[in-house]
Amino acid sequence: MENIARVIETEDGSHSLFSEQFDVAYHSKYGAIQESEHVFIQAGLVPAMAVKSSVRILEMGFGSGLNAYLSLLFAKEQEKAIFFESIEAFPIPAQQAAYLNYPTLLKGSPEDFMALHQAPWNEPAVITPKFTLHKSAGTIQDTPLSGEFDVVFFDAFAPRSQPELWEAPVFKRIYQAMAPGGIFVTYCAKGVVKRCLRDIGFQVEGIPGPPGKREMTRAIKINT
Repeated sequence: MENIARVIETEDGSHSLFSEQFDVAYHSKYGAIQESEHVFIQAGLVPAMAVKSSVRILEMGFGSGLNAYLSLLFAKEQEKAIFFESIEAFPIPAQQAAYLNYPTLLKGSPEDFMALHQAPWNEPAVITPKFTLHKSAGTIQDTPLSGEFDVVFFDAFAPRSQPELWEAPVFKRIYQAMAPGGIFVTYCAKGVVKRCLRDIGFQVEGIPGPPGKREMTRAIKINT
């Protein structure tokens, strides 16, 4: 189902989207780019890439495409390969994505950013020599997960908007699809979410959050 959300500007000058359907913004009001860079790239992708020459990323919520674009830019800069699988039940139209200012602010290729949004659904697409994207249209409950993910970007809407995505059945599916030592990161720091992750088997830590948020959550799959 296509989701038409309105474009808004956050405090760091980068765009976000506001979903009227779920009554929630896609990113922090303090800055979309700085939030995604802090939570998903620096806390998740960077430590994973420090020990591997290539990684497989699972993202819950393709949304504006910002996390995928930051990962693409990171792969290009580091000259390391990324396979990026993203699940989205309510994609935005590619025409709307063209209004987002991420390529301008990040000094990246607008063509690469639009290629992420124009890529076909439910099949892999080589966006750059170091970045392959597989977008799955649907819910995480019903989408087959290919497995052995090194990093998980859990970027679903907040628990108050989509509580069913923050419960044990979803986290168990993700845990089973992760490689040993895999890193799970999310902006959410709610105690109930941390306890749920611990109960499943993750090693959970609260780490400093992005501007405007005291804490975020990082969890490691520690079993083999």
